[in-house]
This record gives sequence, C-alpha cells and structure tokens, in this order.
Amino acid sequence: MRAFTTAAIQVAPVPGPLSPETVRKNLDKCVDFVRRCVDATGAELVVLPETATTGFTPDCSTEELWDLVSEVPGPVTEPVQQVARDLGVHVVLGTYERGPERGVVYNASVLVGRDGEVAGVYRKTHPFCTEHVDGGGWVTPGHDVTVVETDLGRIGMIICFDGDYPELSRIQAVRGAEVIVRPSALLRSADVWELTSRARAYDNHVFVVGANATGTDPAGVLYFGNSHIVTPVGHIVAKAASHEGWVSALLDPDTALASLTPGSNIGQGFDHLRDRNLELIRRHRAELEGEARTTFPH
Repeated sequence: MRAFTTAAIQVAPVPGPLSPETVRKNLDKCVDFVRRCVDATGAELVVLPETATTGFTPDCSTEELWDLVSEVPGPVTEPVQQVARDLGVHVVLGTYERGPERGVVYNASVLVGRDGEVAGVYRKTHPFCTEHVDGGGWVTPGHDVTVVETDLGRIGMIICFDGDYPELSRIQAVRGAEVIVRPSALLRSADVWELTSRARAYDNHVFVVGANATGTDPAGVLYFGNSHIVTPVGHIVAKAASHEGWVSALLDPDTALASLTPGSNIGQGFDHLRDRNLELIRRHRAELEGEARTTFPH
C-alpha cells in the first residue's frame, strides 16, 4: 500500500417513491458529489453510502425493486463508471443489484477502477433483519469475501451491518486487505457506528473508510451521517456531521502506527508478527479459504 487521500461522501436520497426518474436523479447526485469532492480534496479513492442509487428502504416489493435497478455492471453503475474514468479515480458505489431472476436483489458494493471498469463487487453477506428476504425483507444475502488489488493497495469490502461481525473483516485482513471500505445506511446509533468501525480497524490493523447515508429514504426513514475515516490503531482522523458533504484524509501506512501509546506492546515486534502471520497465510491458505466459504453457506 502507498500513501493516498481517500474521501467518504454522504448524500441524501431524492425524496419520494422510487421510480426510474428518482434512481436517475440519485445517480446524478452521486456523480456531482464525486466530481466536487475530488476537485476539493484530490482524493484517489471515494466511497459513497450503501444503496446510494435508491436509498436503503425501497418501500416497494422486491420484484418492483428488481425492475428499477440493473445487473452490475449495467445502467445502475454506468454514470459512476464514467465519472471514475473521467477523473482517473477509484469510486465505491453502494447499490441494489439485479439478481439472476426477478425477485432476487443483492445489496452490493461496487469498486470502480480508474479506467471506469468494475474492479470488484461485494454482495452483503449479513443483511440487517429488516432487509433480509427470509425475514420478509427484500435482500438475498451474498456468499463471497471480496478483496481487490489496486494501485493504491489491497481493498476489502463490507457493507454496514457486516461491520458488526469481526470474522468477515478478519478474513479480508488475512487475505491481505490494507483498507476496508464500509458503505452504510446505519440507523441504530452513532455510538454503534463509530464503535464497530474503530474495532474492525484496530482488530486487523487496517484503515476503515465508512460512508454513512444521511437524509430520508423512500420509506421516510432518517439517517444521521457521521461518515468517518479510521486509522489502523482505531483513531478517527476525519468525521462528518449529519448534512450532505464529505470528509477526507491521507492514508499513510508509514505513519499509521506512529500514534501508539509509548511502551504499548501492540507496536513492539509488529514486523515480526506481520511476517509470522504472512507465513501462516502461505502455509494454510487452502484451509482458510475453505473456512471462508463455509462461513457464508448457500
């Protein structure tokens, strides 16, 4: 991983019932915010909230939602792919994704590379109880762990409630993730939002970039924002308020551990521990990947 600037953008969904027009307007807003954010901050990695193309609670049937979104890549990602290509930056977009048959909808995080191509897709493995299709919701869970190799570093991908589960982030760290992006539409509390991002960063010595929704979704649910960027030692180095906008920070692996408390045993022998863990990864990769698959059964 090299040093680079990242930004977390928080945008509000367009008010009103979901329609092709509101999805288009949400995409237009995402593109506009990405352009303005990159112009203002020079960010090379920009993270948008969970389900930024629709808002989290769709307030329609799963079949209707399936009709309104698209496959990935597809119309629901094309405007963001174009702005990433225009600006030469990486963009993470949260969107609902059309599954293989009508009524199967995934809650997806899409990493678009500098060339505008989709570099990785992660489908939420831990849908919140209200969104899970088995509980009367609209989301079918995904099954795969996603870590993407980029020219910035290795980027792991989780979505909102996934951050409550240490195992997913741990698997990503074992697979080499240096930054974990967390598009979210978190509702429970700002304390839980901050606690879980800081814990996942500290657990795994990775940066966490959390972009949380703000405003009101199609069902009238309100979101509090508070997007943040967390260092590998759990420090929040950038934090937003509740209105639309962005926060940014320089992620520098060479200084990430510089703020450890003097005498802390976390930093002592860190290189040795890192080397030991890498050796374990090399020796047991097959077993670890097998565990990853069984963690999220079909």
